[in-house]
Amino acid sequence: MPRTRLALALAAALPAVLGARAAAAQDTTPPAKELPRVEVRDRARDDTPAKLDHLMKEVDGARITVTKKTTVTKLDQQPTVIGNNPRELLVRSPGLLVSEQQTPTQFNLSYRGIGNPQESEYTLVMQDGLPIMSDWIGFPTLYYLPLPQNVEEVQLIRGGSSLLYGPEPAPVVNFVSRRPQPGAPLSGVTENVVGSHNLVSSYNALEGTAGPWEFRADAAWMRSDGPRDNSDSRVRNADFYLGWRPDERQHWGLDLHAYRAEAGDAGRIGFPQWQANPDLTVTPANRNWVDRTSLVLSHEREFGDAWYFEGKAWTGYQDLASRSAAGFVPPQPPPTSTTLQDEQFRTTGTDLRVRHRWGRGNAFTAGTVLYHADAPFRQWTSPDLAVDRYDRSGTPRLRQQRSSDYAAVFAENVFRLPHRIHIVPSVRIEHERVAVDESVRPPFLTRPLIDTAASRTVPLFGLGIGNDFGHQNETYFNVSQGWRPLRYFDIASPFANLRPTGTLDPSKSLSWEAGVHGTPVAGLYYDASVFWIDFRNRIETQRINATDVINVNSGDTRHRGFEGELSYDFLARGDSGQHLVAFASLSLLNARFTASANLAQIGLIPAYAPRYLAKAGLTWRTDAGVKLSLTGVSVASQYWQDSNQPKGAGDAFLPAKIPQYTVWDLAGDWQPTPWLRLLGGVANLGDKRYYARVWQTGLEPADGRTWYAGAALSF
Repeated sequence: MPRTRLALALAAALPAVLGARAAAAQDTTPPAKELPRVEVRDRARDDTPAKLDHLMKEVDGARITVTKKTTVTKLDQQPTVIGNNPRELLVRSPGLLVSEQQTPTQFNLSYRGIGNPQESEYTLVMQDGLPIMSDWIGFPTLYYLPLPQNVEEVQLIRGGSSLLYGPEPAPVVNFVSRRPQPGAPLSGVTENVVGSHNLVSSYNALEGTAGPWEFRADAAWMRSDGPRDNSDSRVRNADFYLGWRPDERQHWGLDLHAYRAEAGDAGRIGFPQWQANPDLTVTPANRNWVDRTSLVLSHEREFGDAWYFEGKAWTGYQDLASRSAAGFVPPQPPPTSTTLQDEQFRTTGTDLRVRHRWGRGNAFTAGTVLYHADAPFRQWTSPDLAVDRYDRSGTPRLRQQRSSDYAAVFAENVFRLPHRIHIVPSVRIEHERVAVDESVRPPFLTRPLIDTAASRTVPLFGLGIGNDFGHQNETYFNVSQGWRPLRYFDIASPFANLRPTGTLDPSKSLSWEAGVHGTPVAGLYYDASVFWIDFRNRIETQRINATDVINVNSGDTRHRGFEGELSYDFLARGDSGQHLVAFASLSLLNARFTASANLAQIGLIPAYAPRYLAKAGLTWRTDAGVKLSLTGVSVASQYWQDSNQPKGAGDAFLPAKIPQYTVWDLAGDWQPTPWLRLLGGVANLGDKRYYARVWQTGLEPADGRTWYAGAALSF
């Protein structure tokens, strides 16, 4: 029986076997051949979430930032910044020096000892990648900053910043505006705060999305009596953003920014006066006004074949007005006249960029910038020390028509090479023209009326090299050129009796930086670099006699040192929703004059070049809505003028150095319910008595201990 079953099974299987052999005989496909094994590796990206809490993306839109030293401060990770406190706003921006003043009508920043921080003239400050200086080329002063509540993050870009964005040696400080998240429902907040010096502040915002549309609108006002008589201030701010996303590949945006600030000017005082009474007021009638409006149209689009376009067109108007009379201290008699000044700036520009991703990780960017400004400058004298800012009944003292034009083309490429090496060559060609046409000169001058213009074409080059050597660590090296454009005052001083004798050479910088940064373990970020900057053809004012001054290319300076930062989240490995972050940064600087028309100047230290600038803090934040920060800034003593000499005598005496100071700030937010957030803080916690800003006319006292408290309601 078993044999019968086996025979039946074989008989049943035989046709299938024969069919398979026949098919095999007809199949002419050669047998499969095993190929050599190929292992494909891609470079570890720098754009990981942990790193992006501290630095910018390697390719950020149409900008290449890899090999450029960058720092990002995300304001959602720290308590709300209230009032006029850029020291606290920029505490996580290493090496950036804030030269403080008590009123919010101008802002003074400098970096690595390059240039006086007065009105941030040597630092390019931007909002959403566009300059917010009064006149980017002819008068690059800073009289406006966006409110911290409107800012998502602060970007600080060093080496290569001039090749990325344009004039000023370094760095770029870019404030990135808040935007509603795609698909977010309608929401709003009203935040109201009171504090020292009768501070009252109100901030209100509404945002949301509806299909392809998104919007954000805010309005704010702030008032303070200030620490001194005639140091009161009033600030009003409004912003509106409208966005349209017709599809996932493109975006249109419209931004409107309006800002108005008014503040008294209590005057600068001498060192003996500051020692006796830091709240002394010497100019009880002086006042400053700032009105600023800008409109920006932007467009982003992803095209096929890995092409991307980003374009912005903007127009703006700014009016700077001031009323200034000579200082006096009773029983001295008050001055008999005041000077009313008005400077207007009408600006327009376009910034167009493209990016093309090619190969494996390579990216090419190119673009152009066009800019024009008209900047009329007028002065009157009046016997009324409290003359209204719009009163034109006084005696004309000065009238100039000024204009500036600027154009640039630029290109960069990041090449990804084997062994995780990347190289970024850069080139930028820039052209500027500034012109001054004078119709009224000050009555104490006898020179002819000014009618002059100057133009320059400046090529800039740069090279960056980096290597990702594993575990989220990367080395970077950057060498790049930068420059400072000629200003209106550089080609013709309106208050000197000497005629312009020729066009100055623009100041240029050559910056070298090499460093390493990374996030090797959870919660840890570090960045350490050494730098060397040669700054040539410095433009300075030289006094010829009691009346006359001239602007000359006076010499070269060298700036070298170390800059590092460290941040560690002690709770990063846990899942409790809490973060305890300690951070610190240190900038060590050695700066010297290496050449000068005045041989005695060689070897001296440039003004505002402290040998160290340290910032540190500890922040505790939770997903439940608690943010508490203790932050501090420590600045070494520094000369306030390049001569390294004191100035004046008697009550007007000014020591050669600004003394060292260390200041601590405490701030906190607590959200006990989803709709309520409580705010509070103390600035200058130790009530440090110090000053950080000196000008030829005196020093400006820094504020003592101040506090604020308030609440925000959300829906």
